[in-house]
Amino acid sequence: MNVSRLLIVDDDVEVLALLKKFFVQHAYEVDVAADGEAMWAAIAQQRPDTIILDLMLPGEGGLSLCQKVQAQVG
Repeated sequence: MNVSRLLIVDDDVEVLALLKKFFVQHAYEVDVAADGEAMWAAIAQQRPDTIILDLMLPGEGGLSLCQKVQAQVG
């Protein structure tokens, strides 16, 4: 079975916990990050197959981060 790795980026810890629990129960490997800096660190450590990204993050917003990920990772 090929397990997909997800990275969930959200500043709401309750949302992170709920989403992580759901996806782990459905056989995904899940990493979480609370902001853009943590997102880049997680990507550098283990590249995810999919990123679930909150658009309204503090600091650099999710849309900007999405554009940067698309430009860098392709």
